[in-house]
Amino acid sequence: MAATVVVGPEEPEPGGSFRRYLARLGALRPQPGAERPDGGRRTELHLLFDQLISESCGPAPAAGPSPQDVCALLVQACQLVHLDQEHLVSKVCQLIHHLLNRFQVMVDEQNLNFLLSYCISALKQCNSWTHVEILQALAALVYNNGPKCQKYLPDLLGKTGLLVQFSDSAQPDVELRRAAVRSMANLCLSVSGQPYMDESYRSVCFQTFLSVLQSSKTSDVDDITFCMLLQNALKGIQLLLNGGKMKLMQTDQLGSLLAVLKKCMFHGLPGLSIEVPAALYPAPLPQYDKRSPVKQEPSEPAASKQTGNRRKKSKGKQKKGEFGEEGGEDLGDAGNESVLGANMLKLRLGDVQNSPGSDPRTRASDVAYVPAGKDHLSSHHASWKRISSSESEYSDAEGGMQSKVRSYQANVRQGALACFLSTIKSIEKRVLYGYWSAFVPDAPGIGSPQSVSLMTIALKDPSPKTRACALQVLSAILEGSKQFLSVAEDANDHRRAFTPFSVTMASSIRELHRCLLLALVAESSSQTLTQIVKCLANLVSNAPYSRLKPGLLTRVWNQIKPYICHKDVNVRVSSLTLLGAIVSVQAPLPEVQLLLQQPSSSGLNNSGSATPHRLNSSEQWRKALPSDEEPPDNPAGCTSSEPCWLLRLCVSIIVLPREDSCSDSDANFPAFSSIYEPCPLRLESLQVLALLVKGYFSVAQSYFLELGEVACRCMEEMDPSVQLHGAKLLEELGTGVLQQYKPDSAVAPDQRVLVSVVVTFWTMMLSGPLPGILQNSPHATLQTSACDALSSILPEAFSSLQNDQQILCVTLLLGLNHSENPLVKAAAARALGVYILFSCLRQDVMFVADTANAILNSLHDKSPNVRAKAAWSLGNLTDTLIINLETMGQSFQEEFSDLLLLKMLRSATEASKDRDKVKSNAVRALGNVLHFLQPHHVANPRFREAIEDSLQALIATVQSEATMKVRWNACYALGNVFKNPALPLGEAPWTTQAYSALSSVVKSCKNFKVRIKSAMALSIPSKRECYGSTEQFCQIWSALVVALQKSEDTEDFLEFKYSASLRTQICQALLHLLSLAKSTDLPVIRKTMTENGDAIKSYVLQYLKSGVEENEAGMQTDSCERERVLKGAIEHLSGIEKQLEGKARVRVSGYLEDILTNHANATELTKV
Repeated sequence: MAATVVVGPEEPEPGGSFRRYLARLGALRPQPGAERPDGGRRTELHLLFDQLISESCGPAPAAGPSPQDVCALLVQACQLVHLDQEHLVSKVCQLIHHLLNRFQVMVDEQNLNFLLSYCISALKQCNSWTHVEILQALAALVYNNGPKCQKYLPDLLGKTGLLVQFSDSAQPDVELRRAAVRSMANLCLSVSGQPYMDESYRSVCFQTFLSVLQSSKTSDVDDITFCMLLQNALKGIQLLLNGGKMKLMQTDQLGSLLAVLKKCMFHGLPGLSIEVPAALYPAPLPQYDKRSPVKQEPSEPAASKQTGNRRKKSKGKQKKGEFGEEGGEDLGDAGNESVLGANMLKLRLGDVQNSPGSDPRTRASDVAYVPAGKDHLSSHHASWKRISSSESEYSDAEGGMQSKVRSYQANVRQGALACFLSTIKSIEKRVLYGYWSAFVPDAPGIGSPQSVSLMTIALKDPSPKTRACALQVLSAILEGSKQFLSVAEDANDHRRAFTPFSVTMASSIRELHRCLLLALVAESSSQTLTQIVKCLANLVSNAPYSRLKPGLLTRVWNQIKPYICHKDVNVRVSSLTLLGAIVSVQAPLPEVQLLLQQPSSSGLNNSGSATPHRLNSSEQWRKALPSDEEPPDNPAGCTSSEPCWLLRLCVSIIVLPREDSCSDSDANFPAFSSIYEPCPLRLESLQVLALLVKGYFSVAQSYFLELGEVACRCMEEMDPSVQLHGAKLLEELGTGVLQQYKPDSAVAPDQRVLVSVVVTFWTMMLSGPLPGILQNSPHATLQTSACDALSSILPEAFSSLQNDQQILCVTLLLGLNHSENPLVKAAAARALGVYILFSCLRQDVMFVADTANAILNSLHDKSPNVRAKAAWSLGNLTDTLIINLETMGQSFQEEFSDLLLLKMLRSATEASKDRDKVKSNAVRALGNVLHFLQPHHVANPRFREAIEDSLQALIATVQSEATMKVRWNACYALGNVFKNPALPLGEAPWTTQAYSALSSVVKSCKNFKVRIKSAMALSIPSKRECYGSTEQFCQIWSALVVALQKSEDTEDFLEFKYSASLRTQICQALLHLLSLAKSTDLPVIRKTMTENGDAIKSYVLQYLKSGVEENEAGMQTDSCERERVLKGAIEHLSGIEKQLEGKARVRVSGYLEDILTNHANATELTKV
């Protein structure tokens, strides 16, 4: 019994056995004086290495050895093995390879240097039969250690580097070449925060990988080895591109890469054989693509039969860390083929729409659930891993060699697609779109086969994962393609001898829709289905439907409906995303308007939906509007008494209890134990509702109060994300009403939501959870959205709210303006800027003063965003000062605090030196405050310095190189300053500076809108004295004449459309100056008339006959008004010239009379 007690525990301590091996190695160290181990010691080493290798390939222990122990053992092993003992060298390299991969060990720099030196020396000294094992050890060592290997790069990647030699195309041993390429690829893995390898080495690696991919398989190389070689090269290029250092700038380099990627994308695809040129070149038209169909291989029918009884994937464990050798992960893919057959491309869209079997649930895949947010290509890391020999061997029962080959070929295709995705991310989209026709399908010509593309893989590849990869690449190409696709146009039938590029692009877009809808109904894998729907959503978001023949969106709409009830949550969520894209793209589209007005049952019965009761049950959320508040004549424009299908669907998902039978993947989401539908589904439904309200408010407005209830219910929940989306829905509802009541709204008054309904709506909101969120929510983003929602209230409705609710709104916003969170504070400052424009609030001096103090506080915040919002609100507040001055007269001005006005002036002056987003509104505020000042302010010594500083700030901004919006606002502000008769315009020194700045801008600013605003400012002073001396007046006159002559000179053709407005404004300014001119001003005016009379005459005649135009100020001037101004100038000048008693040889009034006569004659001729 005592002996039994002495025995150690059954469970050894972590790493205990490993330390015993370490001790045994230590005991084998040669004694001092002995240069070489004897035969017995060598045998002991062989046995020890065999045991270690065997254990490293067996089941993983519960707790592995420490990295220090692994490194110590490997170093000791290398120290014991001399390079001339090649069998032991081979075994120690196998040990390095297995141990580092098995236990995920990161070798420290000191041990790495020793082990790398050992491996490099072994490659140089040992015979070639050992090189594969040595290279495997080298690959394991350099993995994730690239920055620490810099000093070894000359030996490995130099002109005569070992890896360069072994990976050369002339290398007869393919296994050796593959191992070298794999080591090279591992060296290319970048480490965050560490320096990357030099450009010269990157170029060597890239060319090596490219040459491997360009090589063809010879008869003496087996398929699997060649596939693994291609995979290593593809992974190497992907790592180079992901490192962020490899820029594919040269067309030939990029074209060669895309060519080999296209070749590898179809590697081993059953039933397809393509010939790809050595390089692809950017071209707008489809590239030559020679394709030769091949006979179906004999094994294909057998593989198809396996579809009904799918094999499970091999459960061999994958090593982490080093991507190593390829293939293990997808070995079951060949047996996991979908129902897609080789003849699937024979399907046509008509078959899709009318097929009774289009219900996705009848073919739902039993593929394991994968979270929606998972990036399929980025998750392929494991598929590159090394697999042990025991894991990679297939028995006949597991599908045989043919199945194994197919699996490796699928991995090559996936690797090529992953590499293509990295390529897309590393080049500019405008460069990528030059190769559009090589990868995106186009409608086949008459009698010609369809070119192979990414959709060929998505439709024909037997591997669901490869199909998903192709769709993800296509999504990446489509993302951000709106500008490129905007040229597409086929709304009008072209009758030309050639096909325009716009029609070619439209054809490509139509073919994409057709192919994706084919893939949708044929797909059985839920994971791939999700990618198809996401790809469709990307296409819908970027296609220019307003320029295309209608019908595309209707097909997508009808085909996606059944998938809303799919068993997989990710498919349901992505389907809602697609519907959201449809209602948001170029809204409002007539085609989508009609789809939304269809009865709820439309498109469901013929789509195979088995759950219409689910949609009908949503009736319980809809309550009838009170009869006295019913919007007249059905303002939503619905042709059915039922709510629109999409609106019912989203509301039912959001507010109704879940039906357990609807989804079988809910258990993957932790929050799915609630009574409601899965959270991602509810959030997506809320987003779709918000997009629907935003784009098609006329459809949603009949259910305005009900949607408000939905927003309220969401904001009452505990989940902050649901609350947030509820607040965003509320904001869109409020904004929709605001848009209807805008002065320029096209919605007829009797078609708008009644103000009484809006009052009821906001009373419900303010009696609900909204105030509580604003006051107590710990989530800043939620508070920000709630603040934005509160600012979307209709002013007419606000004035009809109860007094205590008005006070509640104002108090909440003033309180939030002191929030410590910059997002909340910025939203509160902006909301105050909205409220200050409300007519019922702006006349309240106390509210204006409180708001001014709050905004000035935010204007000094450290956050640029807060300051920008505060500056915008300050601009609005100063606008109200001018409105109140004009409507209320002196009463408001006398009640407003002089001290606060001075504070506003100083703060706005300081803000005008801030960044442009702050500056643009700060100068607007300065112009308004300077316009508001009264004589007693100007005379007040305390104001004098502030006024001077503010004027200098405005002048400096006009002359600055700031953005055009800033300079436009500065010119507008100076125009406002000129309107104040209390300021000493024409006398003070700043007058000359202001006129000089505006004169310079009107002549030379690149932006015509800024020139227009400066010309307008120069025409504002109403008295000749305001223009100062004769010299000053003449400088302004000359500047305007020069500006008139330069009104068509621009380097930017986008500015040319403003040239007519610019000439109009300059002519108005010139006539204004002529109507104020003194006798001393006439010599310069006469000189101008003499030198440039013909040009000025033609411009003024054009100005007179241009008819009704709207100038920049939004004021319309017709021909009669322009003639009246010209006649006034003639009358004024005639009086002055009569006083001169004919001393003038050239009469300016006579020149103008001639212009008027010409205009009258031209008008008469037009009438005749």
